[in-house]
Amino acid sequence: MIERIPMKIARYSIAGSAVYGQLHEDGTLERLHGTPFDIHGFSGERHALADVRLLAPIVPTRVIGVGLNYVSHIKEANAPTPRIPMLFMKPPTAVIGPGEAIVYPREGQEVHFEAELTIVIGKRARRVSEAEACDYVLGYTCANDVSERVIQREEMSQGCLLTSKGFDTFCPIGPVIATDIEYSDLRVRARLNGETRQDSRTSDLLFGVPQLVSYLSQSMTLLPGDLIITGTPAGVGPIKPGDIVEIEIEGIGILSNPVVAERLT
Repeated sequence: MIERIPMKIARYSIAGSAVYGQLHEDGTLERLHGTPFDIHGFSGERHALADVRLLAPIVPTRVIGVGLNYVSHIKEANAPTPRIPMLFMKPPTAVIGPGEAIVYPREGQEVHFEAELTIVIGKRARRVSEAEACDYVLGYTCANDVSERVIQREEMSQGCLLTSKGFDTFCPIGPVIATDIEYSDLRVRARLNGETRQDSRTSDLLFGVPQLVSYLSQSMTLLPGDLIITGTPAGVGPIKPGDIVEIEIEGIGILSNPVVAERLT
C-alpha cells in the first residue's frame, strides 16, 4: 500500500526550478525532498504562496478521460447509460497549471468547460481488484476537461474522440494533490466569471474510483503519475476569450484559469 501521509502536495517554481512542497493551512509551502512518489522528508525550506508560481501538480505520463460518468450529465445529454466506462485520452501537452491560460483555438466554434475530480495514480497497477484499487491512488486533484463540441460531435459520429479534447491547454489541473480525502461524496463546482454553472457531488458518479482504476488496470499497466479524469456533472457550457473559469472541489481547492484567444502568426 501507499503510505498515506495527509498532505496537499503542490508543485511550484522557485528560483527557476520546479520543486514539490506541502501546502499548509497558513499558506506556506514546505519543500519536499524527492517526488510525491518517493518522499524523503522535508528540506527545511519554507516559501510563501505569494512568492512562488504554482505549476500543474504533476507532469502526467498519460491522461485518461471518462465520458458520461455522472447520472445527472447522462440525463442532461439524453444519452443511454454506458454499460462500461466510456474512455478517451488527452495528450500530456494539453496539461496546464493554475493561472495558466486556456487558449481558445482558431478552429474553435463551441468550446466548453467541464469540472472533474481527477485520480492521481501513485504506483504501478496491473489487474488490481476494486477492493484494492485505492491502494494504488496517490491522491486527487481538480481538472477542467475543456472540449471543442463541434469537432467532438463530428469525431463521435465516426466512433472516435481525440482532437476535440486534445488541443494544447485543454486540460488544466491543480492546484494541489490532496492525499487524504474521501473521494465518494465530494462537492464539485464550476464557476464562469464568478457565476456557478456546475454544482454536484461525486456520489452521483456512475463508475466510482475503485471501478475505474480496476477496470483500466485489467488492460493496461497504470503508472505513477497517470491521471484519470473521472467525468463531469450536469451544467457544462461555453467559454470565450476573456472569461475566467474556476473549478472547485471540496478538500482540494480552487483551480482558476483565464481564457485567451490563440494568437494568429
